[in-house]
Amino acid sequence: MSDFINKLILGDNLEVLRSIESESVDLVYLDPPFFSNRNYEVIWGDEGEIRSFQDRWSGGIDHYIGWLKERVAEMHRVLRPTGSIFLHCDWHANAYIRVEILDKIFGYDRLLSEIIWKRTFNSGSSKSISKKFPINTDSIFWYSKSAHYCFNKITRPLNEGALKRYDKIDEKGKYMWVPLKTVSNERLLILRESGEIREEYGLQYPRYKKYLDVEVGVLIDNVWDDIGQIATRPGNFERIGYPTQKPMSLLDRIIKCASDEVDIILDPFVGGGTTISVADKLNRQWIGIDQSVQAIKVSEMRLQNQQDLFSKPFIVQLHKYDYDKLRYENAFKFETWIVVQFGGSANLKQKGDFGIDGKTQDGTPIQVKRSDNVGRNVIDNFFSSVQRFDKPKYDQNRESGRPVGFVIAFSFGHGAIEEVARLHNRENVIIKLVRVDEIVPVSNKPVLTLQFADCGLDAKNNRIIEFTATARSENSIEFYAWDFNYNAEKGFKPQVLIDKHGKQTEQFKAGTYQVAVKVVDNEGLDSLEIIKLKVNGGVIKE
Repeated sequence: MSDFINKLILGDNLEVLRSIESESVDLVYLDPPFFSNRNYEVIWGDEGEIRSFQDRWSGGIDHYIGWLKERVAEMHRVLRPTGSIFLHCDWHANAYIRVEILDKIFGYDRLLSEIIWKRTFNSGSSKSISKKFPINTDSIFWYSKSAHYCFNKITRPLNEGALKRYDKIDEKGKYMWVPLKTVSNERLLILRESGEIREEYGLQYPRYKKYLDVEVGVLIDNVWDDIGQIATRPGNFERIGYPTQKPMSLLDRIIKCASDEVDIILDPFVGGGTTISVADKLNRQWIGIDQSVQAIKVSEMRLQNQQDLFSKPFIVQLHKYDYDKLRYENAFKFETWIVVQFGGSANLKQKGDFGIDGKTQDGTPIQVKRSDNVGRNVIDNFFSSVQRFDKPKYDQNRESGRPVGFVIAFSFGHGAIEEVARLHNRENVIIKLVRVDEIVPVSNKPVLTLQFADCGLDAKNNRIIEFTATARSENSIEFYAWDFNYNAEKGFKPQVLIDKHGKQTEQFKAGTYQVAVKVVDNEGLDSLEIIKLKVNGGVIKE
């Protein structure tokens, strides 16, 4: 697992799961959309999420169970024999999910616990007038793949009432007298010799000194009533505006109890990114999947917000690749990557290779040019190289009418196209020109501009500044995010994660600031714009 890279993947989780190697994941947590058929389930509102919503609701409960079952079957396949799964659901379908999905895929005897999470501690106004008992709980089913699975005991601190019972003290510390119902003769003798036992007339059982150990705490059972929903109060750093967002403390408990450091955690419904954020903090490796662009990009920014010098890198896999990022990527890194995407094997030597960057499965040479409008000189040089690189292979391909080589570039000029045609027509030599966008989908990132307006001072003499971001894209714009104290070394760490309109008003004390805005389009491509402001008697753009 040393070469494992943490991944955020945009796509249908069924398709992505099918591409993951069998028995490669240690823990799965999923919080799939509940079976409620309510419009509030469409949270982000982008095309991917709407498609997913419509797909699972094209039929009733049977269709929903079928939709979820084929995904859970793939999760079972990718789990290691020592792995386990936590499936989060509510009362709408929990019985169906347990019997029709989990029992059938994992086996009835692999149910470890049905965890009851009491997510809220009050009934609320709407529940108070309901003609049934208010529902304040979710179910979390925990199944293992085999009888050998990871379990780390979790405790919670002693509450104030429990602490008060330790009302006596001696040279060893605080203690209380506890009935000693069963004990060996050897243990009884030790307690008598140490003076830590009371055997008085009239006591049904002897009593022994139980000393306070605050580190031990109380073992957690399957009723989790000590973790509430995320508070909605202003300034809560954890809330990101995702209505069904689960608290980090809930995922912290799940991940700690069922995995060890560097284990691989999979969340196939990444949502607001809580699972992977917690996994990253706990030094686990992770994979997050979602069909919503906004879910993936918000999760990406959330991860960036918490990363430091010791954080491990991660990659984001989108439907389309940013042209600028590919075009100006490190040349060797790009050559290696695009050859593999083309289905070939890269040449890692870089020297003495006749300018050949890789080979196809059958050994035909590949050359990569990280440039546009590749000219005739490239074709001339490549034609010479393929003959010297592997003459028998060249002769074999030429005689059989197959390409003698492939040239990959972003685009080709008229000279290159004409020379390839001439070689084919007059010398019976086929050199195949392949554009990058024929191998991987490529798009241009949004064009972004940022303006500001000085709106005067507030009552505390802070300068009020209004910012307006405007973006254009080949694709529709999804949202903006803002960092009002941007630092290039620390990276983009937004205080505002989701802004649908590109307008923000902020207060500043006197000083110099860098304000950054990022825009994301519906393919997940983004652009960043930064302005440096000096705030004193007014606002000056530096």
